Amino acid sequence: MATKAAKKKREYLVATTKTDFVKKMKETVKTVALTNDQAKELYDVFTAILRDTVISEKRLSLNGVGTFKVNERKARKGINPKTRQEIKIPATKTVSFKPTPVFKKEL
Repeated sequence: MATKAAKKKREYLVATTKTDFVKKMKETVKTVALTNDQAKELYDVFTAILRDTVISEKRLSLNGVGTFKVNERKARKGINPKTRQEIKIPATKTVSFKPTPVFKKEL
């Protein structure tokens, strides 16, 4: 039986900003040499597709990653922490993300 230490460690591609993401994309894509502008355009297209799909379809599933979904929050009463007065919080929409079981297990 293989132990956890014996298993090959996975190298993670970490990007915390758009610039990091574009840089990692350029380094990782081996089939074509991407310029900075091409990598930025790919990033912009990906995020536009993600955003537009969630807005219009209310849901986007990415295999191996997870699902983005629109959630609706009902109007509710709240309290202003400064004045302690009761306020009405209007209904809003928000986006949630649920990772796939495989992705969640890697966390």
